[in-house]
Amino acid sequence: MKKLLDLQALRKNFGQQVVLNNINFSLATGEIIGLIGPSGAGKSTMIKTMLGMEKADDGEALVLNHRMPNRRILGELGYMAQSDALYETLSGLENMVFFAQMKGLTRAEIPEAIDHAAQVVDLSDHLNKSVAGYSGGMKRRLSLAIALLGNPKLLILDEPTVGIDPALRRKVWRELRQLKQDGVGILVTTHVMDEAELTDKVGLLLDGKIMAFDSPDNLKSTYAVNTIEDVFLKAEGELL
Repeated sequence: MKKLLDLQALRKNFGQQVVLNNINFSLATGEIIGLIGPSGAGKSTMIKTMLGMEKADDGEALVLNHRMPNRRILGELGYMAQSDALYETLSGLENMVFFAQMKGLTRAEIPEAIDHAAQVVDLSDHLNKSVAGYSGGMKRRLSLAIALLGNPKLLILDEPTVGIDPALRRKVWRELRQLKQDGVGILVTTHVMDEAELTDKVGLLLDGKIMAFDSPDNLKSTYAVNTIEDVFLKAEGELL
């Protein structure tokens, strides 16, 4: 399998605080990796550093075999940040058209791409509404729909299901599994431990270090527990 993400000895400091400490991490085609950890563990910083939004202090991060930022591969990525980055004076549809154009979709491709992504997140009936009038959950759904546009080779989703109801969450995960079957690589951070059970591998980030990185079943066996939530609690307890 081809590596889509490759982080080698990645290190990031904020002043005297070490936020990422010698991170080694990779993700391949057709693989879903979940990244879990408490708030402040460094999950979002790890994503921002690999994407070139933060400058690493040491080590190397390659995305699709390129150092970031790199506008040439923008259309091959789907990125959903932890905080929504939307134009609230525009409608949901206008936001999607804008980002589809940014990703390089042609005028002919855009309507079908938007229709599919909007259906996945159940926003089809709300696209003509101003984003300023969206609820927080609807904004998250729009951000996810934008990330799905353009047949990306790599999806990086930072807490994509926050504020999304359980039924829609299952629908989103069906789409992610289909994308995996199509060879897309997916990195998803989550606080929903049931979602971590659905991934191929789970990375546990604590105090800026990857404390464990394996399949859910192997992690549960290693820690002698029945759920990923218990893996997290046990690992955190051992660290403390």
